[in-house]
Formats: sequence, structure tokens, C-alpha cells
Amino acid sequence: MKKILVSTALLAGVLSYAGGFRVSLQGVKQLAMAHTSAHAEDASVAFFNPAGMSFIPSRLSISVGGFAAGNKVTFQNMNTLQSTETDNPIGTPLYAAIAYKPIDKLSIGFSFSTPFGSTIEYPNNWEGREMVEKLELKAFYFQPMISYKFNDWFAFGASYIYARGSVNWDKAVTQFSGELNLKDDKASGHGYGFGFYFRPDPKLDVSIAYRSPVDMKAKNGVATFKISPSVFPLLGLNSSGQDSFSATLPLVEEYTVGLTYKITPKWLVSADFNYHGWERYNKLTLSFANAPIGNQPGSPNVLVTPKNFKNSKTFRLGTQYAITDKIFGRLGAYYDEAPYSDQNFIPETPSYNTYVVTGGVGFKIKQFGIDVAGGYAMPQARDVKNDYLQFYGQSKATAFYVGLGFSYNPF
Repeated sequence: MKKILVSTALLAGVLSYAGGFRVSLQGVKQLAMAHTSAHAEDASVAFFNPAGMSFIPSRLSISVGGFAAGNKVTFQNMNTLQSTETDNPIGTPLYAAIAYKPIDKLSIGFSFSTPFGSTIEYPNNWEGREMVEKLELKAFYFQPMISYKFNDWFAFGASYIYARGSVNWDKAVTQFSGELNLKDDKASGHGYGFGFYFRPDPKLDVSIAYRSPVDMKAKNGVATFKISPSVFPLLGLNSSGQDSFSATLPLVEEYTVGLTYKITPKWLVSADFNYHGWERYNKLTLSFANAPIGNQPGSPNVLVTPKNFKNSKTFRLGTQYAITDKIFGRLGAYYDEAPYSDQNFIPETPSYNTYVVTGGVGFKIKQFGIDVAGGYAMPQARDVKNDYLQFYGQSKATAFYVGLGFSYNPF
């Protein structure tokens, strides 16, 4: 049974690289205002809502940016009081977008972003090493899109999503006195998005957007067992200790409603509500080519694990004040719900109910814009009670983000 539990924990990590948890870092200006979405000043709006391209004041707009994201997770066994801290490298999410109006009512654009991905690294001798020692997750979204402006106050837009992901996972396999590495850098999936953008009054912007589920398909993953070669025949491994695996990895949909209101010509406030359909993430299935480490009667190579995720919500509130016509101050705060209970906590992709405060400054220099933003996350401690993985204790975390973005609106 222990073998099955170990492999089940690993499977959770396989899925997560393709979208286990949403990383809200797709616009520096947006992050400074709690990552709110109803802002159509430049091409960065494209990721949030393709319809927003129709309200960009410039015919051509280009936006690029990047972030440095750091986090630390602490786990403590409340019986032994032994404490473990992760040693995670700094993450560097990126984004780029372009929007162009070939005619007044029609806009086309493209968005590149990294909405999912992180690295977590525990000491090799920690008590959860059979679940994770190190996990590197990356995911990339490529979105061509189009928007049509029906009149002065309403536009509709749609996008196609091509997703590409990778995972590199290390964990201990103590029953064989070794380690297991699981790697796949060619998982891919397809989806779509659409949105409505309204400006019924010059003071009010309303954004309603939907991003579809994406089924990431890993067809040729490689599992490398770093164990004694004498065990290779028992597990059906090749001479290098390798087996292949396949899986279909479901990513959930996202609904967003955003508002921006100009209280005065210099002062605006924004609010967003996000709804994430995590209940779709109720179980995972992993199929090995040969290794008999499954848990399904009659299918020893097939491993199914319950996930028991639940739908979650995010509430965001941000503001901007024009200090001058070239300098803008921004602040924000948001609350993000965890998508699973304490009973389903997993250390390879830890998630918490989290409060985040944000802020930043923007500058306009003729056709150029420069934005700087930062955020500090305050995850709420969790009492870990995962009976399925026999994993208990308390988990805490801290996280911060800093970002630098540039925009160009030549005409």
C-alpha cells in the first residue's frame, strides 16, 4: 500500500505543472492594483479579456514585462516538533502582448504568458521525501485573438489557447533505497477564451471574461528509477532504469468579472471577482507502460488517485491615483481561496487561503510606459490532516513578487 501512496503523491505533481494552481502575474500594472482586469490602456489587457483590445486608445500597442517571485514553505511535525524549510529559487514569470487595429472596429492581437509554474525544493532527508524532494513546474500559454467593437460602448473578443508544459520531479523511493525522477517537457493542450467589454459611461469600464478548461496530454513522459539495477526486471524497466508514462491532465476553467470606475479624473478604483472551477479536478489517472505500481484491479500499470478539489473564489480591489499627468501611484489587496481542504493538503503543490497586498508606480514618457509593482502574500497556516498520504502537521508559507513592465503605444 505504501508503494501506491508514494506514486499517488507523485502523480499530483505531474498534473500541477500544467495548471494545478493559478499564478496571478500576467501584467505589472494589473498586479499593482491587485491584478484587476478592467484596464484597457495597453496590450496587457489581452490576456485578461480579448475584447478589451477594442478600447485601447492607440491603434498599435505592445506590452512586455517580467517578475521575480520568491516563496518559502515551512512544515512542522507537531508530534516531534521537527521543522523543515524549503530552499526555493526565485521564479521569473514573463508576459508579452501585442494588439493592432487594421480597421476602426476590428482588433487582432497575440498574448504570451506563463500563468502556471513554480519550483519547490525540500531537503533530501525531510520526512516527506517520498512525496517530493524537488519539483520544477512550467507552463506557457500562446493566445492569438480577435475583437470586434460593435459600437462606442461594447465589444466582444475571443482567443484560441495553445498550452505547452513541462515537469521535472525528484522524490525518494525508500523501499528500493533510491530515488525516482519523473520528466516530461512536451505536454500540450488546447482551449479557448472569450469576453465582453463595456464602457457605458466614460467613467466606467466593465469586463466579463471566460477561460476554458484545457486538457494537457502527456503522452511520452519518462520515469527514471535511480535504484539498484537488480530491481529493473521486477518493475519492467529498461537497462537505464526507465519506463514511460501517459496521462491526460485536466485544467479548470476561470470566470472573471471586473469593474473600473473613475471617481475623479485623477482617481480610479477597480474590483474583480474570479471563480475557479476546481471541482473538475476530482481525480487523476496515470498509466505506466510497464511498471506494476498501479492500484486498479486487472490494470496493475494504471494508478488512479482522488484529489477532492473544490471550486474557489478570489476577491480583488485596487486603486490608481494620477500624481501628475506622467506619474501614477497604485495600491491593491486581494484574497485568494485555497482549492482544497486540510484533509487533502499536498506538499508538492502547497496551497493556502491567502491575503495579498500590492502596490506600484507607473510612468508615461511620450509613447512609452514604464511600470513597477510589488506584492507581499500572507498565506494562512494550515493544519495538515491527509489520511490518504498519512501526512500530518502544520504548514506555513510566505511569498513576495516584484515586477517591471514596459508598454509602447506609437499611434
